[in-house]
Amino acid sequence: MSEPEQEFDRRARTREIQAEFAARGDALGWFDALYKEAAGDNEKIPWADLEPNRYFRAFAEKTGLRGNGRSALVVGCGLGDDACYLDDLGFKVTAFDISQTAIEWARRLHADRDIKFEVADLFEAAAEWKNPAATAPGSDIRGGFDFVLEVYTIQPLPLEMRERTIDAVASFVAPGGELVVVTRGRENDEEPDELPWPMSRRELSRFETHGLVQTFFEVMPGDDETPQPRFVAAYKR
Repeated sequence: MSEPEQEFDRRARTREIQAEFAARGDALGWFDALYKEAAGDNEKIPWADLEPNRYFRAFAEKTGLRGNGRSALVVGCGLGDDACYLDDLGFKVTAFDISQTAIEWARRLHADRDIKFEVADLFEAAAEWKNPAATAPGSDIRGGFDFVLEVYTIQPLPLEMRERTIDAVASFVAPGGELVVVTRGRENDEEPDELPWPMSRRELSRFETHGLVQTFFEVMPGDDETPQPRFVAAYKR
């Protein structure tokens, strides 16, 4: 089987699993089911390339991104490739995924790294991960992260959850902190037709309702497997 055929098959299987869980009213359970079915074979996971996302890496190289010991959070980290890249850049990294199977897999792959891999639900994350704006006056809880990375984790969630998902991601950014989002892009008036549902610039603008100011935006060309353009956007609180 050729590589394009394999890619089509694994994406088709991913959509089948997602649809099965959606039919049961479970919007999130399919992630762990997919990792379990892969049984240690990363080639069965469409996004598990065992290397950092190339669009984020291009952004990091273009902007000279460096951690300098700052705290970073990777949202929906999967097998941890982007977390490792941030570790290489000098960040103190925490990375989470809702899939326990993915996190256990990431811990095995990167046992030599000083990265905190955690099982967590985006919508029920630890309070200390959140922006301290809502904490009581005089609280010594800092909350939030200096740098938050979201790559392809908003778009596979149902469209009716999109605003809530964006709000949850925004909540992780500490005062003065930065957020970088990498997503498949679409026009504002273009209807997304299948998983993963791309994001529009109008949808991205919701981040700016949370005190985040857009500091970078670039449209990057897709690749042969997924030709849809990518949006890379950066924000600062």
